[in-house]
Amino acid sequence: MRILLHTCCGPCALYPLRSLRAAGHDVTGFFYNHNIHPYQEYVRRRDTALQMAAQEALPLIMHDEYDLEGFLSNVAAEPDKRCSYCYASRLKAAARVAAKEGFDAFTASLLYSRYQRHDEIKKLGEQIGSEFGVAFDYQDFRTGWQEGIRLSKEAGLYRQQYCGCIYSEKERYLTNDKQ
Repeated sequence: MRILLHTCCGPCALYPLRSLRAAGHDVTGFFYNHNIHPYQEYVRRRDTALQMAAQEALPLIMHDEYDLEGFLSNVAAEPDKRCSYCYASRLKAAARVAAKEGFDAFTASLLYSRYQRHDEIKKLGEQIGSEFGVAFDYQDFRTGWQEGIRLSKEAGLYRQQYCGCIYSEKERYLTNDKQ
């Protein structure tokens, strides 16, 4: 099966990529992460995704778009719902590319993270896949959490310290006594 793997970052994509390949799938990566903050962090993640793709001989479709204003305009009124917007916007972009390029299915490296809401990602992926006429391949890649960390360290990949948006950056670095 030809699968498009939405790649949120290089380290998180390693385990899903290797799992999909081990199952005999032909995998192409898709980088689209318009909400990463600040811009320097976006560049580091983009460049690390490119580095990982080169190391793994992974074809990578780049949607190199930094859109902080667009992200904020969609989530600022209800920041607690930001993850839903983030999931949906990335999955929609991946499904659109998968359908246009004739992939059998699409999936996301978000499914590697033990910090993401898998039930919501699965539901959105299936709905969006149906909308675009391409299957969403849900797999729980969390079983490879430690393996992915080991692989990314061995590969010398930059490992980020927060999910990516301005709100997750605040949650990660603002001390509890200031919240």
